[in-house]
Amino acid sequence: MKAVIQRVKSATLSVDGQLISQIGVGLCVYFGVEAGDCEEQADYMAKKIAAMRIFEDENGKMNKALADVGGSILLISQFTLCADTSHGNRPSFTLAEKPERAKALYEYEAAKLREYGIEVKQGVFGADMQILQHNDGPVTIIMER
Repeated sequence: MKAVIQRVKSATLSVDGQLISQIGVGLCVYFGVEAGDCEEQADYMAKKIAAMRIFEDENGKMNKALADVGGSILLISQFTLCADTSHGNRPSFTLAEKPERAKALYEYEAAKLREYGIEVKQGVFGADMQILQHNDGPVTIIMER
């Protein structure tokens, strides 16, 4: 299981030109599920993401978590995070979980994040999504479990 976490001032997600989700201050979380991943890993990721102190306090130090700044999460399914680039120039996606199971874990992750009192907006699993982000910092964290 992998996540790319980016601190944003705002973000929007559209499919076929139609706005699907939008957040203000918060995190864009690109979420990839690898073959064999399980709920225990998603639990760990949700707990860490919810508590991650990557927002600046009054002294400019990254000491505040998402709840401290009243932020939201835009959770985006992204199987390409599971790419194997070790051979040739075309990434292989054989490490990615099958769509049915990946979608279930993506939905599970969203529900777990909500249990921490976080507003979670989602993309459309398997869709061709267009995401506009106003990155803040930039702050980008890569997490694997």
